[in-house]
Amino acid sequence: MTTTQAPYPIGTPGTRWGNAEVAAWLARQTVKRSYEVDVLDAIERLRARFDVSEYGRVKYDGSDSYPLFAIKSRDWRDELPIVLVTGGVHGYETSGVHGALQFAELQASHYEGKANLVVAPCVSPWAYERIHRWNADAIDPNRSFRDDSPAQESAALMRLVAPFRDRVLVHVDLHETTDSDESEFRPALAARDGVAHAPGEVPDGFYLVDDSEHPQPAFQQAVIAAVAKVTHIAPADGQGEIIGSPAVAPGVIEYALKRLGLCAGITDATYKTTTEVYPDSPRATVEQCTAAQVAAVCAAIDFALTHRAIGT
Repeated sequence: MTTTQAPYPIGTPGTRWGNAEVAAWLARQTVKRSYEVDVLDAIERLRARFDVSEYGRVKYDGSDSYPLFAIKSRDWRDELPIVLVTGGVHGYETSGVHGALQFAELQASHYEGKANLVVAPCVSPWAYERIHRWNADAIDPNRSFRDDSPAQESAALMRLVAPFRDRVLVHVDLHETTDSDESEFRPALAARDGVAHAPGEVPDGFYLVDDSEHPQPAFQQAVIAAVAKVTHIAPADGQGEIIGSPAVAPGVIEYALKRLGLCAGITDATYKTTTEVYPDSPRATVEQCTAAQVAAVCAAIDFALTHRAIGT
């Protein structure tokens, strides 16, 4: 869908936000759901089967301190490949969080003895509770995975991954593209940066973001094929694009993951992808969106393990 947008209610058009504008934006954010109930309680139920470790804490003035947890294979073996699954880098993208948790609960046991799993289900808990894209500093964590990151959430995940980043075989980063991207988040971004907002089109369906610097087209298509059994794949628009990028294959676009500071670029994994589910589609349910994330993770691992075994 294509939308139009009135001037964003904070800031002066054409002028970047300063501290006053960020404070005004922050004052508008309210807690809408519970990280403790939705995420921490689910992680607690997994402790009997996994090693669960706190890898950091997120703390902002005037808010609670949020512990960050990783779920790891209990039978960790150094000779096995490592699989990294991340969700909730953008806190408002619900199926990424619940897809990561559901994968750990229902599917992770299938990979025992085949791979070491690391699942970080909710990278941005402050934003999860407020159903927002940014953190409390009005920073997008998914543009902040770089040295000296300005985002607490991104820096904490990078510290978690640092000891094994060169040994990761596959990394799946779980995301959503929603109608609120156009109604709120992209207009807010334009206002924050003092630029004009150009309305775009939200793709109806699931798609993937490959790494333009190290593309793996067969891997991406294997994931698309698996997800197509669960929910529909986003078509390209009239210009052959998905969210402004050329579709290089059905349901696949490419970004320069490391250069853009994206989460999917934090390791040297041979196989990496960012999933994008469309939860606002009349053709998909909440359950389908979560199931699509789980299907994507399983297909990614299956492809990577198979091709590693045959040396391709």
